[in-house]
Amino acid sequence: MSANQYVPERDELLIHLRDARDRTRELVAGLSDEQLIGPRLAIVNPLRWETGHVAWFHEFWVLRHHFGEAPLREDGDRLYDSAAVAHDSRWDLPLPTMADTLAYGHAILERVADRLSRQAVASASLYFGRLGLFHEDMHDEAFTYTRQTLGYAPPPFVARAAAKPQAGPLTGDVEVPGGAFTLGATPDLPFVFDNEKWGHPVTVAPFRIARAVVTQGELAEFVEAAGYERRPLWSAEGWAWREREAAAAPFYWERADGGGFCRRVFDRSVPLAEHEAAVHVNAFEAEAYCRWKGRRLPTEAEWELAASGFEQPKRRFPWGDDPVTPEYANLDGHYGGTIDVAALAAGDSPFGCRQMIGNVWEWTATRFGPYPGFVADPYKEYSEPWFHTPHRVLRGGCWVTRGRLLRNTWRNFYEPHRRDAGAGFRTCALAQR
Repeated sequence: MSANQYVPERDELLIHLRDARDRTRELVAGLSDEQLIGPRLAIVNPLRWETGHVAWFHEFWVLRHHFGEAPLREDGDRLYDSAAVAHDSRWDLPLPTMADTLAYGHAILERVADRLSRQAVASASLYFGRLGLFHEDMHDEAFTYTRQTLGYAPPPFVARAAAKPQAGPLTGDVEVPGGAFTLGATPDLPFVFDNEKWGHPVTVAPFRIARAVVTQGELAEFVEAAGYERRPLWSAEGWAWREREAAAAPFYWERADGGGFCRRVFDRSVPLAEHEAAVHVNAFEAEAYCRWKGRRLPTEAEWELAASGFEQPKRRFPWGDDPVTPEYANLDGHYGGTIDVAALAAGDSPFGCRQMIGNVWEWTATRFGPYPGFVADPYKEYSEPWFHTPHRVLRGGCWVTRGRLLRNTWRNFYEPHRRDAGAGFRTCALAQR
């Protein structure tokens, strides 16, 4: 096969690899050397380290593991292997300058692109190329969270964002009938992570689930009703977290002059957007809100059924199999942040749930664990170490998640206390009426 022969899957991958690297560079653009290291916190990485780690991952899995090449840096593993380099030690490493780090990443990307262009297209080549791509996409989302956590200026793509659609609230539930349902991914997809494998039958009882996620205005009502002070609304674990953190309102919220709340978005304070999705909410807060409303979080099987329906073959997205576009879902940073929960009706699920993909990740009541017959993929550190830990499953993606990463079966997982992620929630009725 000649290097310039057009091969759709490979050439699309090459375009996406360069697009991901452009996004990574944007996310560290305009930051000082001090900001690129930042404070030592459990929920962030030094951005200079993380940029090198993303590049190293491509080199390790594509160039070294798959193609058998030698490393570009003799110290690369000692610096950037996240499975071997303890989190708290990453601030103390003899990291290269940011210019050298970016040059290292550029050299690796060019070698990856050259290798993929010269090789006959093997499924393994595409697999490891996509693994590197999606790993970078996930870190780019984490880079965005870091800029928010540390109060840095918004990344440049936010300034280029389209105007947010003004659509207002969306209330009420949809009825989802019970029955046998296939939970998980099917082998016809070009790439899935090991924790999605494989689709297996589950039986889901009938349930009622909200058409939309909880809004900032609805969450403010909970705060004003002293929801953070009412012990019976919280689980024992949640109340212990609330007391430990002295949490009295959602993350980044503060009282506004004249009443109500405003919230910090990157480096500025803005009024609450009443009808936009509540974001940066943890699982404990979501559960307390649910108890206050006499409701509950969905299980991940309920969530996936509400998103996919019973159709066979299984639809890839709530709206069907059409590719992700801004008319269907708030992804890729297209709108620069969360949007009104009633927007983007074209993306509705078969049962009428809106924005099940995009806007905010949605907490479920399910702890992260393996599907039956689980077998770890080559990147063994991705899923298995986190099974049967406190990590909870989240579904759907947020406003900055890359659309190429997602599908109805995609499983995210965070510890329930985390508020830095772009997470919100939708609720279910306690019992079928």
